[in-house]
Amino acid sequence: MTRRPTLLAALTLTAAAALTLSACGSDDSSKSKDNDKIAGADTGDKASVSPSPSAADSADRPKIDLPSDLSYTFDWPKTGDKEKDAILADSEQSIKAVDLAIVNQNALDKPYLYYYEGEAAAGTQKFIQAYVKAKARVTGAYRFYDPVVNVKGEGTGSLVYCEDQSKAYDMYLKNKKVNRTPTSKNSYVLYNTLLQKNDKGVWVVEKILSQRGSDRCQP
Repeated sequence: MTRRPTLLAALTLTAAAALTLSACGSDDSSKSKDNDKIAGADTGDKASVSPSPSAADSADRPKIDLPSDLSYTFDWPKTGDKEKDAILADSEQSIKAVDLAIVNQNALDKPYLYYYEGEAAAGTQKFIQAYVKAKARVTGAYRFYDPVVNVKGEGTGSLVYCEDQSKAYDMYLKNKKVNRTPTSKNSYVLYNTLLQKNDKGVWVVEKILSQRGSDRCQP
C-alpha cells in the first residue's frame, strides 16, 4: 500500500503491502504567507468523524476524531447493494483510522487494528511506525474516487479505487513544518484491497496493493 508520497526520500518499506510515506502536494502562492504552515495544523482542533453508516449489525465501531487540518472527500456513491455499500462505508473508516494512528503516533492504535488484519495489518503497522520514528504526521486534503467494489462470495469482497494526494502533505511535529512537494503523476495512486466480513459484520482489510502513478487514476 502506498499511502503518502515520500516523507523520507531514503525510506523504503518492503513486502507486498509496503507503504511509502505521504503526500505529493503543490505550491500555491495564494495560500497562507507562511508556506510551511496549514491552517489548523498546530491548533490540535479535531473534527469529529462518525462511525461507519454500515453499522446495521452488532459491531461497535470506534469513533475516529481527526484534526481539523485533515479533510477527506469520498467520490464513491452508494451502489444500492447492501453488502457493496457496507464495504465502501467500512473502507472509508479504515482509511481514516490509519491517519488517526499517525496523528496519535501509535503504531498499535486500536481503531486501525479494528479494520485491518493479517498481511494488511502488518504492512500498515510498518507504515505508521515510520511516521512515529520521523516524528511526523499527515495534513491536508485527500480525495478518493473511481471505486469498483465486488462481493466475491459469502463474506469476501474487493475494492479497487484511486487516491488524489495532490493537496496532502507531511508535517513534522517539532516545528510544524509542512513538506510541500509539487504535483506530479505520482500524486495519484491506485489501490486494490481484499476484504473479509468478520463475525461482527465489519468488512476488514486483509490484503492491500497499490500502484503509484497509475494511468487509470490520472486527472
